[in-house]
Amino acid sequence: MNEVMQILQTDSPLFYLLIAWAVVWKGIALWHAARNRQLVWYIALLIVNTVGILEIIYLVFFRRKSKGVAL
Repeated sequence: MNEVMQILQTDSPLFYLLIAWAVVWKGIALWHAARNRQLVWYIALLIVNTVGILEIIYLVFFRRKSKGVAL
């Protein structure tokens, strides 16, 4: 438990890495949901913060596969 609290300290570099990780995945997932007109997913991804977990699940299992650029 003490290790987790150390990661969540704002002076920890790992804290900023975790924020960057979450923002990147959230941006990619929101872009795909908006582009595919999946309003429910867009709202869920916008509101729920799961440090990238929900975003990765959406991208892997629920986004519509398009012909062309993959990710």
